[in-house]
Amino acid sequence: MRLFDTLRQQIEPLDMRDQQVSLYVCGITPYDTTHLGHAFINVIYDSLVRYLRWRGATVRYVQNVTDIDDDILRKSRETGIPWDELGARETERYLSDLRALNVVMPDHYVRASDETAMMIEMIEALLTQGLAYVRDGWVYYAVRKDPGFGRLADAGGYVGYDNWLATANERGNFPDDPRKDDPLDFVLWQAQQPGEPAWPSPWGPGRPGWHIECSAMSVKYLGKQVDIHGGGADLVFPHHTCEIAQSEHATGVSPFVRIWMHCAMVELDGVKMSKSLGNLVLVRDLLPDYSPDAIRVLLLGHHYRAAWSYTEDDMRAAAELAAHLKQAVSATPHEGEDTGVEAAQQARLEFIAALENDFQSPQALAALNRLAKHICASHSAAQITMLRELAGTVGLRLD
Repeated sequence: MRLFDTLRQQIEPLDMRDQQVSLYVCGITPYDTTHLGHAFINVIYDSLVRYLRWRGATVRYVQNVTDIDDDILRKSRETGIPWDELGARETERYLSDLRALNVVMPDHYVRASDETAMMIEMIEALLTQGLAYVRDGWVYYAVRKDPGFGRLADAGGYVGYDNWLATANERGNFPDDPRKDDPLDFVLWQAQQPGEPAWPSPWGPGRPGWHIECSAMSVKYLGKQVDIHGGGADLVFPHHTCEIAQSEHATGVSPFVRIWMHCAMVELDGVKMSKSLGNLVLVRDLLPDYSPDAIRVLLLGHHYRAAWSYTEDDMRAAAELAAHLKQAVSATPHEGEDTGVEAAQQARLEFIAALENDFQSPQALAALNRLAKHICASHSAAQITMLRELAGTVGLRLD
């Protein structure tokens, strides 16, 4: 298999030594879920995991849930619901939506609030190396002391310090924090504020910064190096750029990630779908009118690296294709000699070739559609069996 690596900006072979693959995907901050952007990311990586396992690989898949951060606490204050109750409720809603879409749970689905010990261990390693500093119970990563900082940001189009700072400021950075040595230095640990939850640390009670969470959970559950690290393209900077800096210096292992695999944004009317803008198409609002297979077909009908905008026409077309595939696998096999074996094997080769080449899921769906058309003409048992198998490989039930 070959996948596009954001850091190297080219399609690279996936090194499947001993058929072992580790995958870490940045998950949600659990409030106001689950919109089609969430579903797109989860269906893509779920299908990738299913496909790799179907091809014989052993996949260790980890996803986090950021159940403690500024957004959760803000939403908690707005709603009057305790932060942990809010996180648990929204996480369950999110998982319920994903189960409806036949998304299989990762091997480890990890809550950030359960993993502070590993975060503290990594922060202490960074302090020992002089790459972090403590001020008033807060710990910061010293960006200027890391000459390699920003490689992923530059590769992803956020080029140079001024661009980094402007983007970070748009995404939650506080450049005027008087405790910082540099406006771009980012928080590893923050001291407890009035009314906020806290965990013990060598620097006093507080809670982790956002970026250190994923570094710690990835290292704990997958080791010091990961084969594929996934998430939305909006995480290239600052989140994943900061993850590289923290992880490689804390562990001494480089590269932290062999392939950075980023999913493009889902839009509505040409604008990125996001909780902050409120322009959301929610999975739970689509499910009364469309089958889970139809929604998966909609999502898989777009290549993971291409931004796309939701339309009702696309949704209806996806529903028609899902119904066509279901009709084909429900056909009564033709009695007598099966002349469809060769076409079934050809469809399998086309399906594999599409997914091996940077996970071209639209081309894989096209191979399934062609096979379904053959079935409508031949009612070949071999083709029906093959269609059901290949469809299941990308999570379609067709029932």
